[in-house]
Amino acid sequence: MPLSLLHEDADTNARLGRLDTDHGSIETPVFMPVGTLGSVKAVEQRELVEDVRAQIILGNTYHLYLRPGAEILRAGGGLHRFMAWDGPLLTDSGGFQVFSLAELRDLSEDGVRFQSHLDGSAHTFTPESVVDMQRAIGSDIMMVLDECPPADVSEAYARESNARTVRWAQRCLDRANATEPLYGHAQALFPIVQGAVYPALRRESARALVDLDTPGYAIGGLSVGEAAEVMYAIVEVVTEELPPEKPRYLMGVGTPANLIENVARGIDMFDCVMPTRNARNGMLFTTEGIVNIRNAKWKTCFEPIDPGLDHYAAQTFTKAYLRHLTIANEPLFMEIASIQNLAFYLWLMGQMREAIRESRFAAWRSEWLPRVSQRL
Repeated sequence: MPLSLLHEDADTNARLGRLDTDHGSIETPVFMPVGTLGSVKAVEQRELVEDVRAQIILGNTYHLYLRPGAEILRAGGGLHRFMAWDGPLLTDSGGFQVFSLAELRDLSEDGVRFQSHLDGSAHTFTPESVVDMQRAIGSDIMMVLDECPPADVSEAYARESNARTVRWAQRCLDRANATEPLYGHAQALFPIVQGAVYPALRRESARALVDLDTPGYAIGGLSVGEAAEVMYAIVEVVTEELPPEKPRYLMGVGTPANLIENVARGIDMFDCVMPTRNARNGMLFTTEGIVNIRNAKWKTCFEPIDPGLDHYAAQTFTKAYLRHLTIANEPLFMEIASIQNLAFYLWLMGQMREAIRESRFAAWRSEWLPRVSQRL
């Protein structure tokens, strides 16, 4: 799964590329809507295609393992068929849940033993079992099992954790090489660079994982509490070590400004729950700036949600109507707001691709960074 580099910006490290999978080609840089349980919250698959214009979406191995489970997914022909999604899919291995559900798990060299957040039942994830689960899911891009330590972890622990993550990556790769896809399409495996906020450890991690010669590489353990400037510095360190001809995926990031700044540093792929989670809480991302739709100032604003976007919801519904829906706790609010935020994120990535293609990314970045961050 090599990345076809189509253009590189002269003034930054931004890259325009194409990633080919058996379920279609992906133009990069790209944002992947998060569909943790085989569903992007409040957004139906047809809307993902027609309004959001998603190229690829993400599922989560931890959550899909718990429900519906590997047996149902295999019987249903894999997640693509099960959820009626014809485009590319990427799955996280569940490593982030090692971080986010720390009180429910125990870590060892063998893997992670955890209690289900649903019913307290005990389960174990090993590097081998997460590959097996992702074979059952049938994602186009699989992730290795890793540990995502907190931003404030000590350097000594970060070194120990990172070494284990590298060993787990080798075991995942061995398992992937010893097994075959179940549904007739290729599956690529990406290892995950860790090392917390320590540049030397990040370099060690990247170099060890590059030696595995996998189709692409992810950067994990960022946007977990560190300052944005620290994130950007770590991304610069890691991208220096990763091969330019392979895709670079920054996991769990982030705000519109984060996307712009990390594209400038050579990142090709992103995912984050922010657009849908913030939508459900009343925060809209628009081409004019950030809107808290619950504010009283929008009560009599009969302008379209976002005149700068051409999807149906943005042009059809007014801010006043959307505020009414959320104040009235109407479920339709979540759908419209989620479509708006995802459509904005995908529009933003498209604008970046166009700017890179036309060799004007640096100027575009200077113009749009303040615009996407301003609150209206």
